[in-house]
Amino acid sequence: MSRRKRMAIVTTEWRYHCHAWHMAERFLVGYPTQGHWHEPELEVVSAYVDQFPEKDLSRQRSEEFGFPIYDSVAEALRCGGTELAVDAVLLIGEHGDYPKNEFGQTQYPRYELFKQITDVYRADGRSAPVFNDKHLSWKWAWAREMVDLSEELGFALAAGSSLPGTWRMPSIEMPANAPVEEMMSVAIGGMDSYDFHALEAIQCMAERRQGGETGVTAVQGLQGDAVWQAMAAGDWSKGGWDASLFEACLSRSQTLVQPESYSHRYPTQEQIREWVKEPVAYRIEYVDGTRATMLLMNGLVGDFTFAARISGQSAPLSTLFYLPPVPNVMYSAELMAKAEATFMTGKSPCPIERTLLTSGLTEACVQSASTNQQRMKTPHLHVTYPMPAESTFAQT
Repeated sequence: MSRRKRMAIVTTEWRYHCHAWHMAERFLVGYPTQGHWHEPELEVVSAYVDQFPEKDLSRQRSEEFGFPIYDSVAEALRCGGTELAVDAVLLIGEHGDYPKNEFGQTQYPRYELFKQITDVYRADGRSAPVFNDKHLSWKWAWAREMVDLSEELGFALAAGSSLPGTWRMPSIEMPANAPVEEMMSVAIGGMDSYDFHALEAIQCMAERRQGGETGVTAVQGLQGDAVWQAMAAGDWSKGGWDASLFEACLSRSQTLVQPESYSHRYPTQEQIREWVKEPVAYRIEYVDGTRATMLLMNGLVGDFTFAARISGQSAPLSTLFYLPPVPNVMYSAELMAKAEATFMTGKSPCPIERTLLTSGLTEACVQSASTNQQRMKTPHLHVTYPMPAESTFAQT
């Protein structure tokens, strides 16, 4: 029998409900997928943990599963030796006590940890695939450099959110080469966190449109009363969005809020303004003229939905991105299945350009929303890539 591939875990922290718990532990105990319990063909042989908060789990897992925690990324990748000694690296730069910048973005050290990984690759003259959880970096230049380094050093880099790979209700895909005019995602959470998930939900659909991905030419981030003004505007040309897409998204939601004793009602704009205390909207203009709106509506919904208007079709295409709940959190298992595929084949099932673009979108939209809320041109986001050959969301 051939030996199992060796994997290093590099993470900011490891505790219950954090992303290392969601993801790294899948490679220790296996995970459910397609109706069976899958045992990964990788062995965790080392780890680097940047912070040890109260209720840290990393030391317990180290003792239970027999892998050492090293004091540096380089030592973890070399397993205490003098040269690269792993075949795969799982990088989780999410959660932990890190500073925020002037726009409110948490400066998670994904880039810094990634650079320490690639420094080992460069020094040792060989490399291994890397999966990076969520966006590449809070800073565009660093996200761009991460992709460039993976190409220069010749290793597979996969990244992103669990949203593109989770189940959909209904289980539909954006038709290949569809003439998409406008898209929307209604979601929960805050800026510089869950907004990234919603942007990935939009982008995994957008990239399948006619002509493939062309990149984004401008964005506008709105908060507070500016969101309600845009909603009242009625359509994109007046500074708002297509109301039929908003209705389609709410109609797919399984968590649409209702006033006490009044169930099964579509909310009025007055109710929405009452329930949603801190609305956020990102208006996105693609190079080819396609438009998209991302809405964070805490207090109205508790899930992620998507809708699109396609030329020649009378009704919007719409779906719910279904996220199974704690404790099993099966959507993170599906994401780690993509990570494992990258580690085993040396190729990412999903385009890294998707996450490069959504990383830049998150930064640009947060900056716009946090400053003057004006339209911001984004020539650096003219990221182009072809439509993926196959659908990669969970269907069984």
